[in-house]
Amino acid sequence: MKPLLRLKPYLLRYKRTLIWGVLTVIMSNLFTVVQPMFLGRAIDALKAGIDTHAYVAGTLFQWALIIVGFSVVAGVFTFLTRQTIIVVSRHIEFDLRNDLLAHLQRLSYSYFQNTPTGDLMAHATNDIGSVRNVLGPGIMYPTDTLLTFSMVLVLMLVRDWQLTLLALIPLPFASIAVYSLGKTVHKKSLERQAQFSLLTTRAQENLSGIRVIKSYVREEFETEQFSKISWDYLKKNLVLARIQSLMWPLMFTIIGCSIIITLYSGGLRVMAGRLTIGELSAFLAYLVMLIWPVIAFGWVINLLQQGAASMERLSKIFDTDPEIKDTETTNTRIKEIEGAIEFRGMTFTHKSGTKPTLEDINLSVDKGMTVAVVGYTGSGKTTLVNLIPRLYDITEGQLLIDGTDIRTIPLEVLRTNIGYVPQETFLFSDTLTENIQYGTDDGTPEHVKEAAEISQISKDILEFPSQFDTMIGERGITLSGGQKQRTSIARALIRQPKILILDDCLSAVDTFTEEEILRRLRAFMKGRTSIIISHRISTVKEADLIVVLDKGRIVERGTHEELVAKGGIYADLNEKQLLERELEEL
Repeated sequence: MKPLLRLKPYLLRYKRTLIWGVLTVIMSNLFTVVQPMFLGRAIDALKAGIDTHAYVAGTLFQWALIIVGFSVVAGVFTFLTRQTIIVVSRHIEFDLRNDLLAHLQRLSYSYFQNTPTGDLMAHATNDIGSVRNVLGPGIMYPTDTLLTFSMVLVLMLVRDWQLTLLALIPLPFASIAVYSLGKTVHKKSLERQAQFSLLTTRAQENLSGIRVIKSYVREEFETEQFSKISWDYLKKNLVLARIQSLMWPLMFTIIGCSIIITLYSGGLRVMAGRLTIGELSAFLAYLVMLIWPVIAFGWVINLLQQGAASMERLSKIFDTDPEIKDTETTNTRIKEIEGAIEFRGMTFTHKSGTKPTLEDINLSVDKGMTVAVVGYTGSGKTTLVNLIPRLYDITEGQLLIDGTDIRTIPLEVLRTNIGYVPQETFLFSDTLTENIQYGTDDGTPEHVKEAAEISQISKDILEFPSQFDTMIGERGITLSGGQKQRTSIARALIRQPKILILDDCLSAVDTFTEEEILRRLRAFMKGRTSIIISHRISTVKEADLIVVLDKGRIVERGTHEELVAKGGIYADLNEKQLLERELEEL
């Protein structure tokens, strides 16, 4: 149950409402536990009337009114209990879900590379739902049942302590059984939740990759794979259900034994004149009242075990610290950057890597320069530019922005001044306007149109029926590859970035449109720093400096003409692309 201790700050946040909730539970129980006493007196009055042939209808009606009145008042307080404790559980669920998303947003990029999206979705839905049950029923019912059990037990002991002790003989066995089954429920709940994560991950991948699935005619295969995982989830649910199903019959059996003991021993006391029939009836009613606390105790144990298992999984996320974050060395006085970049003897190795991805990188980029990075596939180009917005942190050496170590620059300042268009374009299921101005909080329609014009997506947008208000679907599914790339470029440009990074984001654009975009970009980025990664020589040949990477090292650098004259990797790439163009023109 230790994971549930993490919920203390959330409970303290709503402590006043919870205190009122506990008070309503107390009042509800006070008006409930006295009712069997009134019932017993009514039965005794009825028996006395039968024995003496007296008219007792008025007396019975009075007791009936009292019982009904107390029941109504108890019901009102029960309603108020749900309006406080259960409502608080919903508020805490809301807070917990928001805190989870906020924490996930702070985690490093590498965390999401190693954690399936479906797994995180399971945490945000199923696990938080289980935790809410702990905070709602898990608080209300233990409080209610504990008070009921205590009050009823005191009244029974006061009336006949010997009969009470006899009736309670089977109850310790219930506690032992609940404890043993509870440990198993906790273990099986963890296994079930883990399987649910696999299920949601598979479903998410199927829906996201539906075009690939259909293209390769793998619908039947994916259905079978999902069915296997779903079947395993069903089996784990059934195992948990079997264990939980033992709880209820066990509770009823134990309570049944208590009732039998009470009827036998109480009946002897009635015949001996030590108890009246009404008092025995009230005693039995109190014993029946104990049935719910004992049963609820087992049910609450189940809720707590499942909630603890879910909170344990959530705690693993909350306990994960971002690898990249502001620290005590962060210089909060830095409010903006100019755009000069310098790598000094920089080496970077992925955590899972056995050798450096980038090694001994020395590169100086002055403010306002356009630098191109080229090289064969897997040479480390994308990793190099990912270091600039600190998606990763360097392993050795230095990375400086404006002569300042990048790790001392506040992350918000650094990333706010960088416009990054990655290889894999991601657009949100929203309008084109919202996707373009996503990069800034103060974008106006004029800014949107300006950015769209520079990226050459505006002419396409104007052909759509709803133009800039066109909904583009999940991940921009209604747009072509080139349109998605140009929309992403517009999103980066609207930020007015000091550093613009284009990571092979013109690959789906025709050469004519590409030239027009680059021409407009040169005017827009004047005085700003641009870093362009491309496999097309035509994209990079006008850059101020071209850097060639090979196996994680800079092997060539210079202008287009200088690198062609060297006859190295760049010249080889240039020659092959010229040949390809000649073949296309034939």
